[in-house]
Amino acid sequence: MEGYGYHAPVLPEETVSLLVTGPGIYIDGTLGGGGHSQLILRRIADAYGSGRSLLVGIDQDSFALEEASRKLAEYHGSTMFVRGNFSTVGDVARSALKGPGAGLPVMGILLDLGVSSFQIDTPGRGFSYLRNGPLDMRMDPDGPVTAADIVNGYDEKSLALIFRRYGEEPLGGRIAKALVAARQTGMISTTGELATLVKEACPRKDLAVKTLSRVYQALRIEVNDELGVLAEALDEGFASLSPGGRMAVISYHSLEDRIVKRFFASKAAEDWGPKGVALREPLVPAKGILVTRKAVTATAEEIGRNPRSRSARLRVVQKI
Repeated sequence: MEGYGYHAPVLPEETVSLLVTGPGIYIDGTLGGGGHSQLILRRIADAYGSGRSLLVGIDQDSFALEEASRKLAEYHGSTMFVRGNFSTVGDVARSALKGPGAGLPVMGILLDLGVSSFQIDTPGRGFSYLRNGPLDMRMDPDGPVTAADIVNGYDEKSLALIFRRYGEEPLGGRIAKALVAARQTGMISTTGELATLVKEACPRKDLAVKTLSRVYQALRIEVNDELGVLAEALDEGFASLSPGGRMAVISYHSLEDRIVKRFFASKAAEDWGPKGVALREPLVPAKGILVTRKAVTATAEEIGRNPRSRSARLRVVQKI
């Protein structure tokens, strides 16, 4: 592994071709290793020339910002990096418009949801059940709540609820009961300890891997308030777009994708009032156009190269 940007970006060509439609400000709300940002900058330079656009990268992980800034060093002068959560995309857009992006339209916003490859592959971050490490799961290393706080502090009912709600795990109640019983003899402090307890609670060992994935997903979502942050980012991001600007979102599980799909559909919907009332114009016109009627998924070739793209779903909306 060669650092944060080692893994290839997911759906790279599809994302860039649908997102980049002209010069202006582009915001990568989930900068990570800078893979998508690099491709966006290349596409802009090739199609529209340099010096007419600004790429703003947001990430709450300082390590990501450092690595991405090195990776994109050749585009110095056309980039701006911000440490923060992508729910602040509205504030970031306003800041860019007052500063280096003054006079430019906000043409694109990208959100590549979920945990980054670097975070998964770093045991000390505690995201993976395959690598033993502290039970952390914070995307922002300075965040106030860890997965250990939740596993050891939530009552049985609350644990079961997040496993069912955020992991869609049918064994949520059984696993919660097992965790509460186990912590009577000591803290559950590592990813390995948690994985062992979850596997022991599974009546069918052939389903243990799927159960582990769902439990870890649920904890990660709870630690980082991912669904709440996503809803806020969609609102703020769409509002920040200039007319003709596009928002692209890559999601990796049904809970995220459902939120994105419904939000985009609501922006593309018109209100024609009660049935039977003949109106020449809608009471409430659509604010957006669905660029992707169905989610774009990875090809078999990409999945072969990058297995992490298997569950990716890309949706794009354009502001009217």
